[in-house]
Amino acid sequence: MLLEVENLSVCYGNVEALHSVNLSVRQGEIVTLLGANGAGKTTTLSAISGLLRPAGGEIRFEGRSIHQTPAHQRVAMGIAQAPEGRRIFGTLTVQENLNLGAFTQADRPKIAKTLRWIHELFPVLADRREQLAGTLSGGEQQMLAIGRALMAQPRILLLDEPSLGLAPLLVKAIFQTLWEINEAGVTIVLVEQNARAALKLAHRGYVLEVGRIVLEDRAEALLANSEVRDAYLGGQAGGT
Repeated sequence: MLLEVENLSVCYGNVEALHSVNLSVRQGEIVTLLGANGAGKTTTLSAISGLLRPAGGEIRFEGRSIHQTPAHQRVAMGIAQAPEGRRIFGTLTVQENLNLGAFTQADRPKIAKTLRWIHELFPVLADRREQLAGTLSGGEQQMLAIGRALMAQPRILLLDEPSLGLAPLLVKAIFQTLWEINEAGVTIVLVEQNARAALKLAHRGYVLEVGRIVLEDRAEALLANSEVRDAYLGGQAGGT
């Protein structure tokens, strides 16, 4: 198992945001976390990437316990996150943002090869390499956020709301690229409000409600599940 989360609890002050969460991700999978706003999806990703310290439980990566490991060391181990809201550096160029993503890497030929791959995935990032990142459109900034995370050459990519605020055509393009990234061997954990798109892309899914996992199944089974349909797929075009 590539990633295992066991009895994970996370607190914000006196408030317990995650209650004994258990999940696992195999090498090569796309696993999606579904749930309403405030369900604990982003908190789960932040605990896995090391941005939040768990109050209890264990996180294992390739069988090794990492819940005490600092975030930058987790990046070096192969865990990278593209955060919600993109959080690119707007006053730096596109290329400078990508360079920052490779801060744990020392192998220059490998960095150059990764950069060429990212330019193939997102040609606009090559076209605009000298442009200030803050002047990109929302979709281009999302591509940059994903590209920056990929520069770390991750084994597992944590994606938080990649379709947020994007036009439907762009969402389709981003999800197609995520499929290509996965086909290239990168495991993905996806948090996404567009539940229908997420489940069509993913192999498996977990449903979070108020900090607890209430359902786990294959993606196609969750798509067909009437409770999931009513809660997350009904009434809107795949929204929650």
